[in-house]
Amino acid sequence: MRIHLVRHASHDLIGKRLCGRSVDPGLNPRGCEEVRTLAEKLAAEFIDLVQTSPLRRARETAQPIADRLRRRLETTPALDEIDVGDWSGMEFDVLSHDRQWHAWNSRRGSVIPPGGEGMRELQHRVVSHIEAIGRLPIRGAVLVSHAEPIRAVLMHYRGIALDDFARVDVSPASINTITVQRGVAAVTPLECLGLA
Repeated sequence: MRIHLVRHASHDLIGKRLCGRSVDPGLNPRGCEEVRTLAEKLAAEFIDLVQTSPLRRARETAQPIADRLRRRLETTPALDEIDVGDWSGMEFDVLSHDRQWHAWNSRRGSVIPPGGEGMRELQHRVVSHIEAIGRLPIRGAVLVSHAEPIRAVLMHYRGIALDDFARVDVSPASINTITVQRGVAAVTPLECLGLA
């Protein structure tokens, strides 16, 4: 079974504001084009399940994929963005003056956003969901989420410490694939799947 982890496509606040859960922009024209490309790339895969984060940017990415694959779109809180608490919606220029922001970006394994969710908690939430999907009698799934949840999953399966989060890049409209064989999950390079 292949589980394709898709980050939502581009919107106008990427790189400007930490959207979190409270700021929920829709896709911009570039993002809409990225979604068409994603849907075509995934059309050749055997997909029985398409799920998305509840947030608009993820749903707008997932719906055209589900339509192209002729699958019903399911929304699940397990794929939601990390809860960055009090930082949600803040501009990165403002956050750059926050000591705790710098601490979180150097020690993700132990520092938690004020009023938010830690990376360990996030990783447990999303990996548990993926492992549950891995036990289903299906051939493949597409899960549309956000950079941090996908990063947490990839770090888990690659054995990368949470403090080394910067080693794992998750670009908008990217696809990362987990292959599950006999109950064992591993990250599959895109070039092996022809999705790069």
